[in-house]
Amino acid sequence: MVRLVHWLLVLTLCVGAASAGRAQDGVESPVLVIDFERAFAESAFGRRLNEEVEREGNAIVAENRRIEAELTAEELRLTEQRATMAPDQFRALADAFDQKVQRLRAEQDAKAEALGSRGEESRIEFLQAARPVLEGLMRETGAAVILERRSVLVAVDSVDITDRAIARIDAQVDPEPAETPEAPDQSQPQSPAPQDDAVPSDGTAPAQP
Repeated sequence: MVRLVHWLLVLTLCVGAASAGRAQDGVESPVLVIDFERAFAESAFGRRLNEEVEREGNAIVAENRRIEAELTAEELRLTEQRATMAPDQFRALADAFDQKVQRLRAEQDAKAEALGSRGEESRIEFLQAARPVLEGLMRETGAAVILERRSVLVAVDSVDITDRAIARIDAQVDPEPAETPEAPDQSQPQSPAPQDDAVPSDGTAPAQP
């Protein structure tokens, strides 16, 4: 996933640089680098996305523990009842319990997999929101490309824009999710618009004065 973000970072900014050109003289460097993971973790917008994924992960962990405790108690009850049951009856209950365990395990595994995808999506969402900010930094410095710091073998600190990017993202990107406008209340019937020349229910035209 990290490689995907690195690739997207280089690709999208190279495309943006083609039209931006060099906006001013005094170019610091044609190549800039950024620590994407640090920008994601330390910026307000990235922290909010991170916290959302973390909350979802904590909820799954808590749910796993609750399910484990319930299954353990159910298994214990089933074991205690074995001595009072016919073998066929116990086998039917044991098979049903095994199927329940497998179903719950599959459901929780699917939730964990979806959470992993959510983590990847949050980084892409962050990159999309940060792109205009990074392109602005490119125009200011006359740079042609921004690379992910981890993909660069050696770079001087002067070309690292991570701190500047974090400050700029915090200033320009709202960390709070956009509010969805509430749908109009459809529970109350709407009165029909008044009509001056209403037609009587019998279909005849109103009498003229």
